[in-house]
Amino acid sequence: MRAALVTHPLDARALLNEVSGPRHGATVLFVGTVRSVNDGREVSGIEYTAYDAMAEREMSSILAEAEARFDGAVVVAEHRTGVLDVGEVSIVIAAAHERRASALDALSYAIEEIKSRVPIWKRELYVDGTRSWVDPTRIEAT
Repeated sequence: MRAALVTHPLDARALLNEVSGPRHGATVLFVGTVRSVNDGREVSGIEYTAYDAMAEREMSSILAEAEARFDGAVVVAEHRTGVLDVGEVSIVIAAAHERRASALDALSYAIEEIKSRVPIWKRELYVDGTRSWVDPTRIEAT
C-alpha cells in the first residue's frame, strides 16, 4: 500500500507493476484524466491544490481500509497536483487481488473514498479565460 501526491506526470504502468505479483490473479487500474467539458462548459485545464500532509495521510488511510475490507488486496494511488491540461492524467489507482471481484471492489472503494474524503481541491480553467472552484460536496454521476 502506498499513497502519494506528486507534481510530475503519472506513470500508470509503474503502479501496475507495483501491485502485480504471482499470487494476484487480477490486477485493475483506474486512470482519471482532465476532460474537455464539464457542466456544458469547455474546459482548458484544471488546477489541483491540496493540503499535502493531510491529503497523503487520508489517502493512506483509505488504501489501508480497502486492503482490510478486501483481504489480500494490494492498492497504490498517486494524485497529481498543479495545473494540468485537458487529457493529462490527474490520478492513478492500481489494485491487485487473487480474485477479480475483490480487486475491482478495492479499486472502486478507493476512488470513491478519495473523491469524497481527501482534501484535494480543483479549480477548473475554462476556454473563455474564466476559472471556477469545483464544489467538492457535489456528487458526480457514476
